[in-house]
Amino acid sequence: MELFKQYWIPWLISNVAALLIVGAALWRPKLARLLFFLLFGWACWMNYTTSHNNPNAYLEYASLTPFTVYSNFINGWFKEHITIMVTLISIGQGLIALGMLLNGWWVRLACIGAIIFLMAIAPLGVGSGFPFSITASIAAWLIIKKDNLNYLWKFRKQ
Repeated sequence: MELFKQYWIPWLISNVAALLIVGAALWRPKLARLLFFLLFGWACWMNYTTSHNNPNAYLEYASLTPFTVYSNFINGWFKEHITIMVTLISIGQGLIALGMLLNGWWVRLACIGAIIFLMAIAPLGVGSGFPFSITASIAAWLIIKKDNLNYLWKFRKQ
């Protein structure tokens, strides 16, 4: 409970954002894609710069997850390879952001990548803003189902 008190403001912001993205995915899928582009573009930049300037910041996630397998991984192998692993993650996040701008299978791949990434971080608990990642995954699935998957800047003609 003490951890939640410490992180409740970022947790609240991330979960409200996820609900807004789901709403956008339901009624304005192109807006949801834009929001995902901004989210994953920001995450790409943030993770890349943090992993190169302060890699040990990622070790805090070990104390935030309720799952021993995640904390053991973070405090074990990951601890010795933070910069390279988070750099690779940030590249994946950048590709997801880019895919949200494109069309067809690129958007589908970006949405699938977003779902896989978001589900993988869900066990980090409050560290991933849980249930943010589940809610945002639903939004990515809704984009696949509801958007015409054309370029982000091309709107459906009525």
